[in-house]
Amino acid sequence: MSLLQTVIIAIVEGLTEFLPVSSTGHMLIAENLLGVENSAFVRAFTVIIQFGAILSVVVLYWKRFFRLDNTPAPEGSTKLQKIKHKWNFYWLLIVAFIPTGVVGFIVKLSGMLDFMLTPEHAIWIVPVMLVVGGIFMLFCDSIFNKGKEENAITEKRAFYIGLIQCFSLIPGTSRSMATIVGGMSQKLTRRRAAEFSFFLAVPTMAAATGLDFLELFVGDEAVGTAWATTDNLLMLLVGSVVAFFVALVAMKWFVDFLSKYGFKWFGIYRILVGVFILAWMLSGHSMVLFDA
Repeated sequence: MSLLQTVIIAIVEGLTEFLPVSSTGHMLIAENLLGVENSAFVRAFTVIIQFGAILSVVVLYWKRFFRLDNTPAPEGSTKLQKIKHKWNFYWLLIVAFIPTGVVGFIVKLSGMLDFMLTPEHAIWIVPVMLVVGGIFMLFCDSIFNKGKEENAITEKRAFYIGLIQCFSLIPGTSRSMATIVGGMSQKLTRRRAAEFSFFLAVPTMAAATGLDFLELFVGDEAVGTAWATTDNLLMLLVGSVVAFFVALVAMKWFVDFLSKYGFKWFGIYRILVGVFILAWMLSGHSMVLFDA
């Protein structure tokens, strides 16, 4: 990839990571438009720079992310229960991550994830899922409108949100949409569901990034550390930094917009983009506008 391609894709990632429009889907579309060659490194790049964007959560919400519950544990609690009470925030993230971690590992191991992410398949899967998800988002605000501020995130709610997050393994679905809607279905407010979605992204993307780094070293397409060229490492660094700063701005805007307007406009956007891509492809046109 060239430096310009890297910056463009990273901007797309930063803008869409926390929006319910599928950052992976938009990056795959951008890669097709830019004529980026499909390779093991490019597929890993798509995942790794997402972690750069995710780190913006840690910076923006650092006071809430690095926290322990120092309030007294319920009377009669065992030593283990007291520990769990103190580390409850992180425990809930672990509980929510478990379903996606297990399902994601199985899907990755089976080769299905790589199959869906290859350009020739993703370019059809992504627009279909954009349309399907967009139609759902037109109605989800009225369906899941019982969120209350006093409703806390419990283990049961966290696990359910994690289960719903598994749908985001399909390109074009949107991890953000899945987890926020999952939280709203558990009677959380849009703001609280969105913020938990941000926090859950940290362990989820950390695991995905670690797995891809491991694959770069020992995968079938890797030859020792031949992939670790100066250019590739520079592209990873630049992409992660750009995605981080763009996501920092986009995330602050998104929470306020979602709280005020809900999902409707994102749903309309998804439908328009998905229908346009499908119509363009079905009419025999290529998605490659700029040949590398």
